[in-house]
Amino acid sequence: MKAQFGQLRRQPFLSQDYYLAAAARLRTWNSELVDNLNRPDLGRQNLSLEAAQLVDNAYQLFSLRYTAGEPLEQLRLELPNVIEAYEQYQRALAAYEQIPDVAPLGLVRLEEYECCMQLIGLCYLLHRRDLLPRIAALEDPAYAGEDVLYEELLDYSLPGRFETEDLKFVEVYDPLVQAMYADADEEAQGAVAEYVARWYPWFKLAPWHDGHLRINGTDGDYFGYWAFEAGAVALLCDVDDSSIDHLVYPRDLVAWARDHRHLSNADGLDGSDTSGRARLRCDSGQPCPQTGYWLTPAQLDSRRHFNAGDVMPSLGGDYGVTIWQWDDNQQA
Repeated sequence: MKAQFGQLRRQPFLSQDYYLAAAARLRTWNSELVDNLNRPDLGRQNLSLEAAQLVDNAYQLFSLRYTAGEPLEQLRLELPNVIEAYEQYQRALAAYEQIPDVAPLGLVRLEEYECCMQLIGLCYLLHRRDLLPRIAALEDPAYAGEDVLYEELLDYSLPGRFETEDLKFVEVYDPLVQAMYADADEEAQGAVAEYVARWYPWFKLAPWHDGHLRINGTDGDYFGYWAFEAGAVALLCDVDDSSIDHLVYPRDLVAWARDHRHLSNADGLDGSDTSGRARLRCDSGQPCPQTGYWLTPAQLDSRRHFNAGDVMPSLGGDYGVTIWQWDDNQQA
């Protein structure tokens, strides 16, 4: 079993024992946070802090699972749960700060800026473009038109974005922007390679930096180092990445995304399905909007039949609210 884990893991620092323990810790912690978020007596400030921790945990668990070699098809279904956690945090933060349109990721802070770019990158690499409008809805009220990388990445799926030449962190992200504007493939390839090479050192002040050195048996705070946004640029700009061999570059995810381009148009998850059925979703605790079979990425083998008006149940997933999705296969 451990030998198989060593072959599947996507970075060498992760042992099976550490992964299982770290994932279990995050799931237990998330369950406690979800319980706390249902306690208005904690007050708005504490609720916003609990929601902020849930956001961190949700992304860390997702990244940890990718690092451990979990199947991309499953991670593709679970990415909405990470976005849902950010939406929940935005609501809690808005209530505390009394700013309705406050952004959950401050693009003026390097670590939060990077997290936003990672999330956008994952939407492209996992063919979940349907999630991009939700990210834009969270960030646009504060940052629309203020950063060229943010705008250019979103423009591939949400055309008509704002024109700007401003870049929040030029010293870090300029190579990635240059890769998107490059006239020749060799130039784009060199720019992506340069960005990937400088990525890890630029985040030396981030709490997660050197996390692999703090692993002590099954204890630690390492969950993987990934420049997902670099992979997204390589995918979107059709950059030849055959010579880009770096620990933080998600090579297998880019290759998978290229091999599965049909997913963006095949199942309606990117919003392309005109029937509307594939886009149906319902949160736990809400009435079922349509009679039929539903499933949720919060639990394997979760497919169930509900009648319109039934209250959708919570399955106690890792991220809080259980999100039920309409199953295209409506056969009994």
